[in-house]
Amino acid sequence: MKGIIFDFNGTLFFDSNLHYEAWRIFSKHLRGYPFSDEEMQKYMFGRTNADIIEYAIGRKPSSDMVTRLAKEKESLYRRECINHPEILKLAPGAEDFLDWLSENNIPRTIATMSEWDNVEFYIDKFRLEKWFDLKKIVYSNGEIPGKPAPDIYIAAAKNLGLRPEECVIVEDAVSGIDSAKSAHAGKIIAISSVEPVEYYKKIDGLDCVIKSFEDIDRTIFETNSTKNFIKSR
Repeated sequence: MKGIIFDFNGTLFFDSNLHYEAWRIFSKHLRGYPFSDEEMQKYMFGRTNADIIEYAIGRKPSSDMVTRLAKEKESLYRRECINHPEILKLAPGAEDFLDWLSENNIPRTIATMSEWDNVEFYIDKFRLEKWFDLKKIVYSNGEIPGKPAPDIYIAAAKNLGLRPEECVIVEDAVSGIDSAKSAHAGKIIAISSVEPVEYYKKIDGLDCVIKSFEDIDRTIFETNSTKNFIKSR
């Protein structure tokens, strides 16, 4: 594999429970009662705020309504992050793995359905510019379809100058895994951040399931040393 694309929420940042809590509070505000766990898994993760708000209110919202409600919800979510400093850190093994990718010049980026206010928050809190070209991050800009549509991963691969078939995609959500499959990713790795490893065993198309970025087999990547070895032959 020549490159790697990371989902962010629940993947590089184990924040799923914070999103659960923020959406529970906010969905109660929208419709009088909170989302169930089943609704969260099926309709929340990997979807745009517009998609989620439409599901919650049972009708297509205006763009002004989406903008206003999304800002309220994401502000609530960021407060939840700040109020839980023990969670506000990158996933286990992520920093070391990102350092290794940088040292080996392996193309990498993030493809997240988070909106820009949250992306800016992550850049600030996690110093993402240390590992990523911020201009290549793909996020929910109001135009790109939500997962499971493949668009976000196709766009991310293009930003790396690669085809999706040349990329590893790391995901935690079913909608994101479906997105990666539809984009024809070279390899798909699921990370078990909330759901147990067994949960992913029933999902077709996964190459492996990890609990930490320490578990990734680094030999799957084309590094400087492997390039030199190929040339020497």
